[in-house]
Amino acid sequence: MVHEYSSQGRVSLNSYEEDMRLLLAPRLAYFAGVARHEHVTRAAQELAVPQSTLSRAMVRLEEDLGVALFTRKGRTVSLTPAGRTFLTSVERALAEVERAAESVRADADPSAGKVAFGFLHTMGSETVPELIRRFRVDHPRVRFTLVQNYGEAMIERLRAGELDLCLTSPVPDAPDLVARRLDEQRLRLVVPDDHRLASRKRIRLAEAADEVFVTLEPGYGLRRITDDLCAEAGFTPRVAFEGEEAETLRGLVAAGLGVALLPPPAVARPGVVELTVTAPRAVREIGVAWLDGHRDTAPVAAFKKFLLSRRGQLLPD
Repeated sequence: MVHEYSSQGRVSLNSYEEDMRLLLAPRLAYFAGVARHEHVTRAAQELAVPQSTLSRAMVRLEEDLGVALFTRKGRTVSLTPAGRTFLTSVERALAEVERAAESVRADADPSAGKVAFGFLHTMGSETVPELIRRFRVDHPRVRFTLVQNYGEAMIERLRAGELDLCLTSPVPDAPDLVARRLDEQRLRLVVPDDHRLASRKRIRLAEAADEVFVTLEPGYGLRRITDDLCAEAGFTPRVAFEGEEAETLRGLVAAGLGVALLPPPAVARPGVVELTVTAPRAVREIGVAWLDGHRDTAPVAAFKKFLLSRRGQLLPD
């Protein structure tokens, strides 16, 4: 950062190079204290700073603003008209800072703080509600901000600091993240109930090579798994429809618009038959991820510990 210096050696700020907020912010509470007491000594005692420090801070504040905020008579001061105008805005700003501080303190409270938790759409109807219910047996006052999205979008929100933890699939492998595998979920080939394969209970995925598929859009973890499993079975799926939610795909299958590889539904849907895939092994891994090096609040640490304790028991039977 470049500064210009006057002949007296004091910094002259260039508005294009310096943010006035950075300069003023540390002095605002001092100013409000002096204005409240109209006495430097009493303000210094309340603020627990040396009187000389407080006096110098007020002089520098006036110099940087270029206006007189106080009229002085010994240690007694009174606000100028400019000072009264400035005080009104300063008190609003300090109150807003205090509200923000109280909010983040409340979110970090061990017994009643907040966890920002992301998860896949397919986890939302059964798995996540049950997880939170079990967790709140021992932590009844912890609050949650819940975000449903696809895997890559949640990872970006983790990196942006908008989420503390997320349940996702595939389990991410990135240097800035920590991820732990929690469980795996079998995928089934879902076909219309009047389909030629509907009388079967099991199927090799290669037997569906000539079928039209409905899938999630590219970028979704389940789409990537579907493409990989079909490749392992020796074919590239012919995709007729792409969606954003597994139950929408089930509806498309029920309407006879294709077949799909999907995790089991929370509630059986009429109009479709779900076949066990015997080869290749059709599963998706479910894991929890968080930002490496990020310091957890107490409620986040407790919920993370709880999730890790659910290895192998994450999904309903």
